[in-house]
Amino acid sequence: MKALVTGGAGFIGSHFVRRLLSESDVLEVTVLDSLSYAGNIENLSEFTSDSRFEFVKGDINDIKLVEHLIQGKSHIVNLAAESHVDRSISDSDNFVTTNILGTHTLLKAAKVVGDIRFLQVSTDEVYGSINQGEWDEDCSLLPNSPYSASKASADLLVRSFFTTHGLDAVITRCSNNFGPYQFPEKLIPISIIRLLEGKNIRIYGNGLNVRDWLHVTDHCEGIYLALRNGKRGSVYNFGAGAERSNLEIAQAILKRLNLKSDRIEFIEDRKGHDFRYSVTFAKAQQELGFAPKVNFDEGMSGTIDWYLSNEHWWRRALRT
Repeated sequence: MKALVTGGAGFIGSHFVRRLLSESDVLEVTVLDSLSYAGNIENLSEFTSDSRFEFVKGDINDIKLVEHLIQGKSHIVNLAAESHVDRSISDSDNFVTTNILGTHTLLKAAKVVGDIRFLQVSTDEVYGSINQGEWDEDCSLLPNSPYSASKASADLLVRSFFTTHGLDAVITRCSNNFGPYQFPEKLIPISIIRLLEGKNIRIYGNGLNVRDWLHVTDHCEGIYLALRNGKRGSVYNFGAGAERSNLEIAQAILKRLNLKSDRIEFIEDRKGHDFRYSVTFAKAQQELGFAPKVNFDEGMSGTIDWYLSNEHWWRRALRT
């Protein structure tokens, strides 16, 4: 395998590069990343001496650069994305540019190459909010934020290139990720860091909004399995069956740090805040052999310990 991984210096991307390079038959991994605020070259520092690894700083909308980098590649994994809902609400421009137009640029380049597998990493948020039950891969896309709308748009572009041009494409949609190296704007890392700085955890609304929490290494295993064995044109959901409310997440962090619940501060709810996400990943289990392995409590404890031990990393990230 010779792969181009876009967004490979980010949270999920760097974990996925680590997963790829653990395989002996992966001959070449080129990471293309613009190193925006959430991208960090330090996340990839362990690979600088690996002859199979190459890093290129650049924009996925640079069609000439993309066409050059995919020459001789067998796989493209698109992890490049603007991903924070709050930022998409205040300014959606970058989400359209990166998530939609960037994906389109990659697809156009892949179409020219022809014999290449394209894997689009998406999100369960494209399905919208669900009060009961679970989404499967055939559910309608009903995104409610500019972020999720941009990801749904990208998914539809990928589908169209598969249907119209015969591109070998696969889409994956995951539940909320957590783990080391996550940029400190998402709920878990920012809550840990605020507490370490003597501040309170901030929770939107009443804190009862529910997400299914998937450890990033389990998600990356799912991406890898889909890249290797996913059926052309298929969509695969990845979850963990570990639903927690935002309030429960805050309480778990407080418990691990031996702090009391008076360190929770409730703030005005997010605009258009989806109440609950939940996906069934039975298809991925049956067709790919996917099975989440990281227990939520153990994963949360390990994540908190990582932020406690890597203050230099998150302080540098906060300065970007």
